[in-house]
Amino acid sequence: MESNKKQLTLNLLMSVGTAVIGSLQFGYNTGVINAPQKIIEIFYNETWQRRYSEPIPPTTLTTLWSVSVAIFSVGGIFGSFSVGLFLNRFGRRNSMLMVNVLAFISAALMGFSKLAASWEMLIIGRFIIGLYSGLSTGFVPMYVGEIAPTSLRGALGTLHQLGIVTGILMAQIFGIKEIMGTSTMWPFLLGFTFIPALLQCAILPFCPESPRFLLINQKEEAKAKTVLKKLRGTDDVEEDMQEMREESRQMMREKKVTIPELFRSSLYRQPIFIAIMLQLSQQLSGINAVFYYSTAIFEKAGVSEPVYATIGAGVVNTAFTVVSLFIVERTGRRSLHLVGLMGMAASSVLMTIAMALLEEVKWMSYVSIVAIFSFVAFFEIGPGPIPWFIVAELFSQGPRPSAIAVAGFSNWFANFLVGMSFQYIAELTGPYVFIIFTVLLLIFFVFTYFKVPETKGRSFDEISAGFRSGAEKYTRDDLNTLGADSQL
Repeated sequence: MESNKKQLTLNLLMSVGTAVIGSLQFGYNTGVINAPQKIIEIFYNETWQRRYSEPIPPTTLTTLWSVSVAIFSVGGIFGSFSVGLFLNRFGRRNSMLMVNVLAFISAALMGFSKLAASWEMLIIGRFIIGLYSGLSTGFVPMYVGEIAPTSLRGALGTLHQLGIVTGILMAQIFGIKEIMGTSTMWPFLLGFTFIPALLQCAILPFCPESPRFLLINQKEEAKAKTVLKKLRGTDDVEEDMQEMREESRQMMREKKVTIPELFRSSLYRQPIFIAIMLQLSQQLSGINAVFYYSTAIFEKAGVSEPVYATIGAGVVNTAFTVVSLFIVERTGRRSLHLVGLMGMAASSVLMTIAMALLEEVKWMSYVSIVAIFSFVAFFEIGPGPIPWFIVAELFSQGPRPSAIAVAGFSNWFANFLVGMSFQYIAELTGPYVFIIFTVLLLIFFVFTYFKVPETKGRSFDEISAGFRSGAEKYTRDDLNTLGADSQL
């Protein structure tokens, strides 16, 4: 068995790095709407005044802003559900290349929205970049998982999350008033999304298609072998080829699994339930409440320059994703997820106490900053990176595209709920809003402890075989799904 260093080739790094530009786009467009909130609200008010000769009603402004934030997630829901349509028809690499058209369209709509005095253009642009991001969150983890060697799959899978948090940090930095967070520059801030799209379009044609897709879906064994040799930097790829052939044989016994079959068959019911719960544990942890509204949270906490505190949270976010990247293969997915969930629950309690006592005890504003920073740090230890790539690990090639579509839909739907409702819930509950997230985090901790298996160092087939052997009995549906000649 070769060392990890030898397996980490220039070709592999270039392919993963180029794919992860899609993750960076997702992160950038999650964070970009945060810092310039007040400036864009002024634009909404001025446009309303010009159209209707009266100031915009406060409730309408809150609704318009919430829609501007949450429509991104609606696009993500549609995009994530369409992942399977692209992946099996066009392949992993070509799918990533094609959807950049959406990034260019959305950049034009958002970039010219001020010039056209149209908030509708901004909202439609947010929807389209959400559509792009929903597709990317399916394409990137799958492509990275399929081209990475088993020993590096966790570490390279974490790069998807690193791309997301780097994008969030870039959006936070570019959004400060000294750079692009001004009344004249904010359209460029939103339209910036065309630059990463251009970069990805330039490099992706030089990256290989997933060897798994070539061998298993296209039946092009010779081409798959050539690609593997390039990715591994060695002619000795027989072990990888053997694993893929075995998966291909398994898939011939296993017909292509549709989304309803994932839920009907007891073979897939447990892993799909785990996949959904892991995605919910990421989004309902409260992390997006922090990302979408962190500037407002820091303002309430009495921080004099809340935008800089938000950037500080972005730096912590990125730094701890790097930490996760180095320890995920050593510690394992399940352990890191458990540590992350419990740490976030403790930070959430601390944040609630700090926000509740802010009026009486002034130095509590510093405690609230520490609580937010530790909340973000623990998120990146486990719940941030792990749900994205563990879904690809829980399923073999047959059900994987459908499973990733379901998991992506769950993630984006929960993202939408938080984005749309957090402002209203925060107004109702005041400083106690994070208690809701604390309860949810503890539920997810208990679920992970009892239900989530460890996938570190195991091949895709070994992991799915674990679920097969765990099913005590098979129904007629299951046997049909597996095929009559399946050797169980």
